[in-house]
Amino acid sequence: MNIDRRSVCAKAAAIVIGMYALSAQAYSGGSAADLVAQMTLEEKASLLQHDSPAIARLGIPAYNWWNEGLHGVARAGNATVFPQAIGLAATWNSALMKRVGDTVATEFRAKYLETVGADGATGIYRGLTVWSPNVNIFRDPRWGRGQETYGEDPYLTSLMGVAYIQGLQGDDPLAPKVSATVKHLAVHSGPESDRHRDDVHPAPRDLVETYLPAFHATVTQGKALSVMCAYNAVDGVPACANVPLLKDFLRGAWKFRGHIVSDCGAVADIHLDGAHRYAKTPEEAVAAAVNAGTDLVCEFGGSPTAAPATTVRAVKQGLLAEAALDRAIQRLLEARIRLGLLETPGNRPYRQISAKDYDTPAHRSLNLETARQSLVLLKNDGLLPLKKAPRHIAVIGPNAHSIDALVGNYSGTPSRPVTVLDGIRARFPNAQVSYVEGTGWVAPPLQDLPPGNLYSDAACTQAGLKLERFDNTRLQGTPSASETMAQAQFKWGWPDAYERQTSARWSGYVRAAESGMHNFRLKGGQPYRIRVDGQLVADLWDIAWPTAKTEIRLQAGKVYRIEIEAQQTGWSGEQRLQWSKPSFDDTAALEAASKADLIVYVSGLNWELEGEEMSVQAPGFAGGDRTSIDLPAPQEALLERLAALGRPMVLVNMSGSAMALNWAEGNVPAIIQAWYPGGEGGQAVAELIAGDFSPSGRLPVTFYKAAADLPPFKDYSMQGRTYKYLKGAPLYPFGHGLSYTHFSYSASAATPKTVCAGCGIKLSVDVKNDGKYAGDEVVQVYVSRPGGSAPTSTLTAFTRVHLEPGERRRIAFALDGKAMSTVDAKGNRIVEAGSAIIWVGGGQPAGATVPHPSSGVRQQLTVKGRRQLPQF
Repeated sequence: MNIDRRSVCAKAAAIVIGMYALSAQAYSGGSAADLVAQMTLEEKASLLQHDSPAIARLGIPAYNWWNEGLHGVARAGNATVFPQAIGLAATWNSALMKRVGDTVATEFRAKYLETVGADGATGIYRGLTVWSPNVNIFRDPRWGRGQETYGEDPYLTSLMGVAYIQGLQGDDPLAPKVSATVKHLAVHSGPESDRHRDDVHPAPRDLVETYLPAFHATVTQGKALSVMCAYNAVDGVPACANVPLLKDFLRGAWKFRGHIVSDCGAVADIHLDGAHRYAKTPEEAVAAAVNAGTDLVCEFGGSPTAAPATTVRAVKQGLLAEAALDRAIQRLLEARIRLGLLETPGNRPYRQISAKDYDTPAHRSLNLETARQSLVLLKNDGLLPLKKAPRHIAVIGPNAHSIDALVGNYSGTPSRPVTVLDGIRARFPNAQVSYVEGTGWVAPPLQDLPPGNLYSDAACTQAGLKLERFDNTRLQGTPSASETMAQAQFKWGWPDAYERQTSARWSGYVRAAESGMHNFRLKGGQPYRIRVDGQLVADLWDIAWPTAKTEIRLQAGKVYRIEIEAQQTGWSGEQRLQWSKPSFDDTAALEAASKADLIVYVSGLNWELEGEEMSVQAPGFAGGDRTSIDLPAPQEALLERLAALGRPMVLVNMSGSAMALNWAEGNVPAIIQAWYPGGEGGQAVAELIAGDFSPSGRLPVTFYKAAADLPPFKDYSMQGRTYKYLKGAPLYPFGHGLSYTHFSYSASAATPKTVCAGCGIKLSVDVKNDGKYAGDEVVQVYVSRPGGSAPTSTLTAFTRVHLEPGERRRIAFALDGKAMSTVDAKGNRIVEAGSAIIWVGGGQPAGATVPHPSSGVRQQLTVKGRRQLPQF
């Protein structure tokens, strides 16, 4: 069908409401409302599902709404993999964030063009409706999905979320590049194991001060076209059926006109036993969700709420008015029309983007710059930057050469990933670089399984494993090839990595060399599963719902049946079958380190240990979350033995969450927090160590000393959490990050001594680079209102500025009347009379509970009068 979107959008402009409108838009065959009017009840019900079928008679192609884009196009093969969201937040650079969003949107358009059918049909992960960003507050470091967020502060989260949405959607609200979906409304922040049944009762103060501001900002300022409701219930009502959240706040007070999508399985949770059991039947569950304002139901095939017939019955039973269903479907069609998803190829928008405009050199260059800005130098006793290039570098640790640790969860596949080991070798080409893994993440490291232990028959007379290859990713049909291989091993040749979609099954027998517990994995970063004697010992087949490795006890000399199934989509490194041996020790790592001029120890976690609703069998982990925030014991033990050698050492920690690096803080000269730094992350780390740039990342979360310093994980009160309410000193404070240079601050103009309640205030400071290195300073503004239950301090503004050695720059801020406000117990935002302290500096205000104090300027004023402000 042909749609003149510009002319029809102009016709719709008369009914644009507030920030934007998703009103009925005419096209050559009529408006979205006209389309709905021509549909049968059954057709409408089918479009309520995220995997929406075609309605050919109306020219509506099939469309799958499920697309992920937290830090790049996810799960669609090769793409530019930017630092994980928590790393993006560590840049404290909203302008850069917008550029990242724009690049990600370009790659979504390219992926869409690459696979869209002649009839306009699009499959999962190849559409233009992007279910990102995640603006939930990272309230507790134990939460496995905190890596997907922008940290613990509502203001920082709001600015980064708004910028990313603006980049994704573009500057034309009538022709968005993609649609962004803000998730998960609301109060969704772990524990993962209980998310389908948890009923959260947030205090009104916490709801207004912490949990909802980023949603308000991304809807009203960012103009997000979509919102996703959460799994959990809020005040007794499941989020996707929650009238106060979806109608009163979102569509009422905030004037949201877009569409609401459920988290996947959340509507089923409304009625299921073991979940909320808020409704008695699937029909009641669907009706409750749609009546509350949910427009699109994401479900899994086995759920009754995924069946259009359930929606039809809900209407016929009088539970759901057909007019309410019409309203939901109309919103969905309006979104598709705006995106150009119903247009013929010649009329689709953004025709300057080609099907190959992803993972390009320009995009990877932006990714490298983003990775550089995301790295946080936590500690430096003068070792960095290196004074001269080392002759011998020992690179050690489970994340030193791990692609998994580069990408985090919800990621695409980098075509040319640069691990820390790769980066060190490239940056120091004249050095002897020794690499020893030394330890696994939570157990002995995995090693390539020797071909001499693998056989095609139980009698062990024929070496090797049987390989069956399939020309699809689901092991379906007749194998396209079959052969015997010495090991379960595969690697695409370059450039054949592009556009390949295959799978493989290796089967045979393995003879154990030692008695004891063994772990198995297929190295390579692609979905796989492994069975030993019929027992599933590794299941990462569905990366959306991974089950991590489990141990199995083997007996020396005994033969076991083994089966490995794997996908091979895009670049995946070299797939190789690996196992851990009970007799492993760290002798090789210590020997390499003892000869080195520099040790680079790369520790931390990966997406197989922390993430979404996982099963992880390891001490300190539960359900994708963590029960301990310490460095896992095997890694800590090796770190301490390496430090005892007395060689210069840099600790590079890669994780999506804060870790209690207490021993390292007291004993290791330099510590870098690298997060999951993306496809070019290893190069950025190596350049930072070499001193090619000065570090400028800042922590978007507090690094605590121990989980014991926090309230219980299931306590959703903010008291005792984050920099605002923490009692006692953290290990590293929110906003902390060191530089290779030094910045000094001075007041450039007198700040008013008094301000009226609810009035804004302007202030400025001079910032000077006193050091020898050029660098970026993140200038942060905090306000403290002493007394009562107010936070210790509140971030109210920030900016990033680049200064050459000796350069001075005047930085001005205009704080609005909200900056001096606090939220009372009833959720009212009030500016109280009394003292206020403003701090402008390179981190939080210096104080007894703020280690590593930064330079800055403290200014005190008095607020006159009292005034109540809008909540948001």
